[in-house]
Amino acid sequence: MHVRCPDRVPEVSYRKILEELTMLSPVVQALPPSAALVELKGALRFHGTDTRRLGEMLRVRTISRLSLDVRIGIGPTVTVAAIASAQVPEPGGVLAVAPARAADWLAPLPVEALHGIGPRQADALHEYGIHTVGLLAAISPVTVQRLLGGKAGRTAADRARGIDPRPVVPRALPFSATVRCTLDRHTLDGATVRAALLDLIVQLGRLLRGRGQAARALTVILRFAGGTSWEKTRRLTEPSAHDDDLRTLAYQLLDTAGLQRGRLTGIALKGEDLVDADRVAQQISLDTAREARLVAEAAMDRIRDKFGPGVIGPAAVIRRAS
Repeated sequence: MHVRCPDRVPEVSYRKILEELTMLSPVVQALPPSAALVELKGALRFHGTDTRRLGEMLRVRTISRLSLDVRIGIGPTVTVAAIASAQVPEPGGVLAVAPARAADWLAPLPVEALHGIGPRQADALHEYGIHTVGLLAAISPVTVQRLLGGKAGRTAADRARGIDPRPVVPRALPFSATVRCTLDRHTLDGATVRAALLDLIVQLGRLLRGRGQAARALTVILRFAGGTSWEKTRRLTEPSAHDDDLRTLAYQLLDTAGLQRGRLTGIALKGEDLVDADRVAQQISLDTAREARLVAEAAMDRIRDKFGPGVIGPAAVIRRAS
């Protein structure tokens, strides 16, 4: 079961919906900020009913207890359930897709509806006349890989055929992630401040990637001598856990602070409005330099995992630590 809450649902309401889900089944995977997955196999035996009835039961509970309607998709795989919930019109309802008819149900849907397909991938498929999930399923996986790239192509080809081995993993993800540092002395030097912020960016990116999360927004918090503080939040263009994206926005936030005379004593960097990284579409990129940096980032993560976080990183961070 895939449950979609109303857009921009308050965090406290989202948590209450998660509590309702855990009363239905012990296997709940939170997908902040407004969705969740529920494994129903055990719940069917416990409640002695079918999947659609369970979905209707959940919807009645959220409306009566929380005054919130939800969109519920039920299917044999995570992909089918997620697509089904997206097809439910607002404000709410239940759409159950039987395992035997999952492929036929997927076939007429536009490729954009396939879970994980982003706008650029859809455009690439449209250029070759592939407008529906059924047409995508009819093409050989090798051809799809050529159009969308190796991993993305394999995933899209499988999901178009209703194949998705991902389990529902019980997970209550944090809604934010924060890293912070205390400066050794009251600092006025802009280069020192920027190097300290860069260190936090690297830490936050690694933390998010390790959790399998991506941030929709960043907050920079500056603490000054005398106990005052400055805080500003800005949203990313799209959710990300990559150092490049985090650094660009964090530096923009820092530039708005105007630190010509500010004596800093500490910096904090917070990734907010976190989402599961699996929900972020892997867009096709023609920027070979960016792709190379992402490959290097993954290699550095492996090195840090093996030898420790301080063995590799940006030169400004290494110099600051030494």
